[in-house]
Amino acid sequence: MESTLDELDRAMLAALHDNSRIGVLELSRTLGVARATVSARLQRLEDTGVIRGYQPRIGLAAAGYGVQAFVTLEIAQGALGDVVAVLEQIPGVLEAFATTGAGDVLCRVAAASHDDLQRTLIVLNQSRTIARSTSVVVLSELVEFRAMPLLNTAELDRTPKAPAYRDSHRKR
Repeated sequence: MESTLDELDRAMLAALHDNSRIGVLELSRTLGVARATVSARLQRLEDTGVIRGYQPRIGLAAAGYGVQAFVTLEIAQGALGDVVAVLEQIPGVLEAFATTGAGDVLCRVAAASHDDLQRTLIVLNQSRTIARSTSVVVLSELVEFRAMPLLNTAELDRTPKAPAYRDSHRKR
């Protein structure tokens, strides 16, 4: 898929990544472009799903949920929709992905303790749509979720349309 992000889009995303509480006016000042340009770009990035929200990144351990695990689920044939409904009812399931390979679904689960994790796993395994689960307990997080290094690897083949930004960031 071809990248729809140009240099200004990436600069906006980087600024938001560094300070998600930055306002439109400050963002326009930081980037040296008109406020209307920033507003329109943000709206487009939101509408296309590039920006999916502005929630705070929560430190689960600091919030009392210091135990995390990745749980691979093998599910009954054709039961993906039913499994989604089961997973959404379990507060400790942070995210879940349909996968290829040995398992069908990979979940990231958080719990307050190992006993709490065990209770969550028991609830998962009581579902008639889940045939088997395999768990791997997280010891530590080595690399936080990040997207900017990936976005910064894309070819910068699109010239920003915003004249003020384009003129102030010309390649020398």
